[in-house]
Amino acid sequence: MTDIVIRVRTRPNIRATHVLLAAIWKNHPQNSAAFVWLRGKSIVLCPIVELGFLRISSNQKAFNVPMEEARLALEQFTSERGAQRIADDLPALEAKAKSSDQVTDIYLATLAARHGIKLATFDENLRHEVAELIPK
Repeated sequence: MTDIVIRVRTRPNIRATHVLLAAIWKNHPQNSAAFVWLRGKSIVLCPIVELGFLRISSNQKAFNVPMEEARLALEQFTSERGAQRIADDLPALEAKAKSSDQVTDIYLATLAARHGIKLATFDENLRHEVAELIPK
């Protein structure tokens, strides 16, 4: 899954799309964990995370939310949280994923490292020096 950036205390964090999904959609199984973890943190987003959120939110096999509703939910969340944004300014080949299922997460972790921030995730299998596991 893709990620977003979050500022933790004074050190920012990139967050996986599944964390953004959990934070916004109340019917997500980790909604409570995401909500608690986000308390007092500011958010920094990147386009890959926002696009992942819209794609999964509007997918009929996932949340099946109309696209306009997903866009409004994302806009409201980012506005209420005062989200900042960074560019996806890392060349794809600089992220050194070892398998296809790691491509996006490793890209986002490497992007976070490049910007001096951490990657917030629920994924216990993500092994990267900037990954910060959110307790479920």
